[in-house]
Amino acid sequence: MNLIGITFLVSAVFGWSTILANVPSTSEGVQSQTYPDQIRKFRDEQEAELKKDEGWLSLIGLFWLHQGSNSIGSDSKSEVVLPISVSPPVAGTIYFDNGKVILKQISNFGAFINGKSVDGETILKTDSSGAPDKVQVGTVSFMAIVRGKRTGIRLYDKVSKARSEFQGMKWFPVDEKYRVEAQYHPYNPVHQLMITNVLGDTNPVLSPGYLTFEIDRKQYRLETQTAGRGLFINFHDLTCGKEAYPAGRFLDADAPVNGKVLLDFNRSVNPPCAFTTFATCPLAPRANYLEVRIPVGELSHHPH
Repeated sequence: MNLIGITFLVSAVFGWSTILANVPSTSEGVQSQTYPDQIRKFRDEQEAELKKDEGWLSLIGLFWLHQGSNSIGSDSKSEVVLPISVSPPVAGTIYFDNGKVILKQISNFGAFINGKSVDGETILKTDSSGAPDKVQVGTVSFMAIVRGKRTGIRLYDKVSKARSEFQGMKWFPVDEKYRVEAQYHPYNPVHQLMITNVLGDTNPVLSPGYLTFEIDRKQYRLETQTAGRGLFINFHDLTCGKEAYPAGRFLDADAPVNGKVLLDFNRSVNPPCAFTTFATCPLAPRANYLEVRIPVGELSHHPH
């Protein structure tokens, strides 16, 4: 899924909090643009999403909580380590009790929760609620996330090194050959895909149907997932591990119309794990490994 549409869909599965948006080809104003203009606009929006204050480039830590008290502060021995620029060595604790995350501040270091000053103990809503509480301390923010049986603290810093040194997204040249019409085959009942993430967790995901399409007169098949009003495809092709990101790429598509779906591989993008080791990306299912090169869309980012 692209970097403006990923959060909603995978939030439901793995709890991500980015929001990835399609650029509808039929929207007013887009019809008057040339195809290269549409792709240029799409790429600009993807990069803006990646570079925002709490985008993937700002992610600097992920700390899994254990039952009981978890120390928080700039001391390197803390279980949740904050940058020394915003925190004293000991700032407080995060108490974790059977899914409940409680922030207990023991030193006044200027923290805010959802814009309000922290006062005593606060139960933090996790991202599984759909609206996680955000704790802000200077340039740093963090929230509680749930991944399978794990609960952790995801830490952002808007002045992170990765964000400040980012040189821009890299792309294959645009090629309309890889903008293809696919036939949509709905499942009845809905099919269940087993999706594994980079942590090794495997979760069932509902697939409303699969797509068939041709490249160079050879037919291929891709399983889909629901993403808002459209479809999400997590795929791997023969460019992955060479020019493209090794684990695969994400692609959004509009909902089927009269049994047809437009697949524009020029809009395929890297998963967040291409930019940070602290993301929890789903891997492409084996059914979506394509024995063909798709030399369009986003290129691999530089190594972590």
